[in-house]
Amino acid sequence: MANFDFRQFLRFGIVGTIGVFVDFGILNLLSFLTGIFAGFGVILINSISFLAAVVNNYLLNKYWTFKSDSSDHAKEFSRALTVYVGGLIINTGIVYYFTTVVGPSFGFGPVIWINLAKAIGVGIAMVWNFIGMKFFVFAAKA
Repeated sequence: MANFDFRQFLRFGIVGTIGVFVDFGILNLLSFLTGIFAGFGVILINSISFLAAVVNNYLLNKYWTFKSDSSDHAKEFSRALTVYVGGLIINTGIVYYFTTVVGPSFGFGPVIWINLAKAIGVGIAMVWNFIGMKFFVFAAKA
């Protein structure tokens, strides 16, 4: 099992922060353009925004955070895709649950509520993604 590297975790956090801006930016843009803030449509727009962030984060994590020099790109990418699909399910499930099942609460409107739901989903998916990237995808460099 690989040792904990604080600098690596910090780089992962920086990459994640960039990914959060990509994810939230695209989600909000799509919400405003389509008027979708709840229901099954939120699954589609959240998936699009999440996947855009995933592509960004995968490349930054591969070359900067974990400094992977793997020559087996297909295997590495398929492992990353497995981790990210798990993160997508976690993230989208949380966004859908809070926007559609719970609905806006505590006096928040749908715009703020979808962003609060997204923040919760991002936080939980981030833990999943770090563990998966460090110990499953880039284990040789972790």
